[in-house]
Amino acid sequence: MQPGALASYLDSTNLRLDATDADLRLLCADARRHALAAVMLYPSGVPLACTVLPGSPVRIGTVIGFPHGRSTVASKEAEIRAMAVAGAHEVDIVMNYGDLREGRRAAVAAELGRLGTVARALRLLAKVIVETCYLDRNQKLAALALCEDAGVDFIKPSTGFGTAGATVDDVKLFADHRRGTIHIKAAGGIKTLAQARALIAAGAERLGTSNAVALVLEEAGGSAPSPAGGY
Repeated sequence: MQPGALASYLDSTNLRLDATDADLRLLCADARRHALAAVMLYPSGVPLACTVLPGSPVRIGTVIGFPHGRSTVASKEAEIRAMAVAGAHEVDIVMNYGDLREGRRAAVAAELGRLGTVARALRLLAKVIVETCYLDRNQKLAALALCEDAGVDFIKPSTGFGTAGATVDDVKLFADHRRGTIHIKAAGGIKTLAQARALIAAGAERLGTSNAVALVLEEAGGSAPSPAGGY
């Protein structure tokens, strides 16, 4: 990573359950000011983000089936279609990892194939969250293969709402075993510049964090951030 390049990796995230409209406006304004890659918020916040970021290169992202992944495929598809109409550019879709854990790999393949096709047709960048904290190594590699077969753009290890967030080991596992060009996004508990750099070195090409602005300021030589709570 080149000096000063961190901002281009960051999805500035506010998925707090108590977030206000003022919080989301600040998220978007800060993302524009610091040239971050994207903002990431709940679906109901997408129209608000569109009013703050018109003409900005900052992309608007939202979450689908979040954080549990156990919505029906039809409801996830409906969310994706609604978010395209609302103005989103990216969707982070939680895979039904419960099906994967139970050995229902064909069901997961059908889900990801359908949702990936819908996202591509709508020109949305699709990131699939597989929640690695609940998967063993073989299941993690199966999740990677399923995401690649579905042709989605990114695999993302964590929602940040499980028992563990982003880990260097999981990012490296995916980076070392991907067959093609699928990208990796790490999220969950990224609070320090050292963590961010380690995840990027392991192979992450996007980082989702509620501490994005603090990380950019730290990289620029400001004081180290006080770790914030949340995603």
